Amino acid sequence: MAASRVGAIIVAAGSSRRMAGADKLWLDLGGAPLLARTIAAIVAGCDDLIQLVVVAGPESIERAAGLRHCAPWSSVDRWVAGGETRQDSVYCGLQALDPCDIVLIHDGARPLVSAGMIARGLAVARAHGSALATIPVTDTIKVVDEIGRVSATPRRSSLHAAQTPQIFAWEPLVDAYSRAGSGRASCTDDAEIIELAGYPVYTYLGDRLNIKVTTPDDVAVVRALWHGHCELGS
Repeated sequence: MAASRVGAIIVAAGSSRRMAGADKLWLDLGGAPLLARTIAAIVAGCDDLIQLVVVAGPESIERAAGLRHCAPWSSVDRWVAGGETRQDSVYCGLQALDPCDIVLIHDGARPLVSAGMIARGLAVARAHGSALATIPVTDTIKVVDEIGRVSATPRRSSLHAAQTPQIFAWEPLVDAYSRAGSGRASCTDDAEIIELAGYPVYTYLGDRLNIKVTTPDDVAVVRALWHGHCELGS
């Protein structure tokens, strides 16, 4: 498969509001900050990576300043302040990237992304121009109205939960964000912005272990999975 110039954006500008006052990106994960594990995973899993931008809050940018001579922090080409919403932050990261062939966008709070998953996504993005990581939904899903009444039960076979990395060709992604304008704030992920611009979005198989740390309970799960991963690798 032909090589392509890949730029990556790690989105790490969230407020951690459901973490009971802790900044999830700087929690210890096997002796290093969680964000460092995420950066290392993206760098290790992407052979064609030519640029890496981390979009973060002011405190994280300041905190990382003294670490930039050490791996994996030294792999980051640019640190960029985030916006009001996640999609505003992605747009800030996109503006900081130089033109490339493929853009990989990943949540800073997903440190367990694997090299195999990244490779699957890049292959689909190179073939189709878009690649959305998803996993099939296993629970029955109910649509519930404003008074708590079930209004529909969608077919489970057609439902998938979205993850990151989400990977797109450079030109459609830039075009889609330009068209979205301030409306990007109402979109919940990058794939939705691509969809609204009229571009097709293809999926690839995600990983149930690719957990996004959102609550303190997630931290315990990710630490246990990390410990098990290290034991298997030793």
